[in-house]
Amino acid sequence: MTIPVSRDLGLLSREQSARYGARPAVIGGGETMSYATLADQAARIASFLATRGVKRGDRIGLLMNNRPEWVATFFGAAMAGAVVVAFSTWSKRDELAYLIEDSGIKLIVSLDEFSGQNFSNDLRTMGPLDVVLLGEDRDPNWVSWHSMLDSPPAAPGRPARAEDDAIVIYTSGSSSRPKSVPLSHGGIIENGFAIGERQGYTRDDRVLLPPPLFWSYGSANAMSAVLTHGATLVLQPRFEPGEALDLIEQHRCTALYTLPAITAALISHPNFRPERTRSLRTGLTIGAPQDVMTAAEVLGAGEICNVYGQTETYGNCCVTWHHWPLARRAACQGPPLPGVTIRIVDETSGVILPAGRTGLIEVNGYVMRGYIGASASQNEAALATDGYFRTGDMGELTETGEIRFIGRTTEMIKKGGINISPVEVEDVLMRHPAVALAGVVGVPDAIQGELIAAFVVVKPGLFVTEAALTAHCRDLASRYKVPDFISFRETLPVTVTGKLMRRDLKALTP
Repeated sequence: MTIPVSRDLGLLSREQSARYGARPAVIGGGETMSYATLADQAARIASFLATRGVKRGDRIGLLMNNRPEWVATFFGAAMAGAVVVAFSTWSKRDELAYLIEDSGIKLIVSLDEFSGQNFSNDLRTMGPLDVVLLGEDRDPNWVSWHSMLDSPPAAPGRPARAEDDAIVIYTSGSSSRPKSVPLSHGGIIENGFAIGERQGYTRDDRVLLPPPLFWSYGSANAMSAVLTHGATLVLQPRFEPGEALDLIEQHRCTALYTLPAITAALISHPNFRPERTRSLRTGLTIGAPQDVMTAAEVLGAGEICNVYGQTETYGNCCVTWHHWPLARRAACQGPPLPGVTIRIVDETSGVILPAGRTGLIEVNGYVMRGYIGASASQNEAALATDGYFRTGDMGELTETGEIRFIGRTTEMIKKGGINISPVEVEDVLMRHPAVALAGVVGVPDAIQGELIAAFVVVKPGLFVTEAALTAHCRDLASRYKVPDFISFRETLPVTVTGKLMRRDLKALTP
C-alpha cells in the first residue's frame, strides 16, 4: 500500500476521491458515503464556511456523535483551512460553555440533541454564536447543516502546511479542566497511515468504530488509518453491544477498534455467537495480555493489534504488527511507529535507561506542538527541552525495541478507555452545598479497567445521601465522570498545607 501524497487533509480527500471514486468511504446511520461524495460535500462545506467569514487558521467547533456528517464537516473545515475543535457529546452545559470559551471558536456545527442532552437549548444560553445545526430545531438565527450543501463546491485552494493544526481535542488532565491538544495535518496522515499498515489494512477492509470520533482514537487514529488506505469506516452512533454485533454481521466488518469494556460487552451479550463475528480479522485494542487474547480468541479478531499512546501522540505511538504470534502481541504494545522515538528515563535522575529497565516513558516524533488555551501553562512540565513528551507512564523497552507498558505514575483514572481527572470529579462533588471535602481515586475493575471511588466529608450540621450526590453529579458532569462508589468519612488524609494525599486515600478503598 502506497502512502498518499497529500499532507493536507483537504487535499487528501480530493486525492482519495480521484483514486477510489464510488468506493464506500463511510457507512453510518443507514447511509453509505462514497469517496467522491465525501470530497464533494467537503468542498461545499468549505465554500459555505468561506461565506461565513471562516479563514485559514480559524477554529470551528464540531459537536456530533459518530455519523457521516461529522466526517464531511471535518474534511470541509480542512479544505477551508480551518481547525476543527472536537467537542464531546457527553458535555453538560457548564462543560460546553468552558470549552467554547477556551477554544475561541468562530462557529459551531452541532446536533440539536443527543442521548438526552439538548444542545440547542444549551447553545442558546451562550451568547452570540454562529451556529450550524443538524436536526429538527428551526431557530431562525441558525443555519441548517444540509443547507451548507447548497453552496457551490470550493475550488482547490492553497494547501495547508503539514505542520498546521487540523484538529484540537480536549483530554482530561491533572487539573480540574481538560487540556487542549492540537494535532497537525501531516501528523494525522502519516501516523494514521502507519497505524493502518500495522493492522494490515487494504482497500477491501471495513472497520467498525464504536468509540467516538471526538477522541483521538477515533479521528486522528481510526479515521486516518482507514481513509488513507481507501478502506471503509463503519460508524456506530453510540456503542451498544447488540447493535455493534448487528453492524459487524451486516457489513462483514473485517476490523474493529475496541477497548476491554467493549470487548467484554460484546462477548457477554445474549445474542453473541462466534459465527456472527467470523468476518473480523484485525483491529486495535488496549489492555492487559488477557484482554488482547480475549479479543483475538473469543471475539474472533485473530490478528488484533495491541497499542500504546495518548491524545498528545496522535492516538497511538506504538502498535504491534498484526502478523506477529498472538502471545507476542499480548505481551507488549509493539515497536514505535515510523517517525516516533521512545526513551525510558529514570524517575528520579532523568538519566536515559537501557533496555529491560523500568522508568518513565517519553515520546518524540509525532507529538503535539504543545497544549493551547488555558492548559498552555502545563507545557513546561509536559514537554522536555529537546521536544520529548513526558507521558507520566512507567514502562520499559525490550531488547528488540518494543514498548512494554507497566502502569501510570499520574493520578489519572482510566475507566473503559477514558482518561478521567480526579480533580474534575472532586470539583463537581464540591459544588454540592453539603460537601465540605471530596477525594477521588480509581479502583481496579476487571471489566472497565478502573472505577471511580469518591470519599466525601459532609459539612457540620448538614446531611446528604449517596443517591443525592450521585444525582447531583449526573446533573453537572458527563456520565463517565459520575462516581461508582461514594463513601462518607469524618476526615480525609491531607498534608499540613491541606493538599489531598491520594496514595493514602487509595488505602481506604476496598
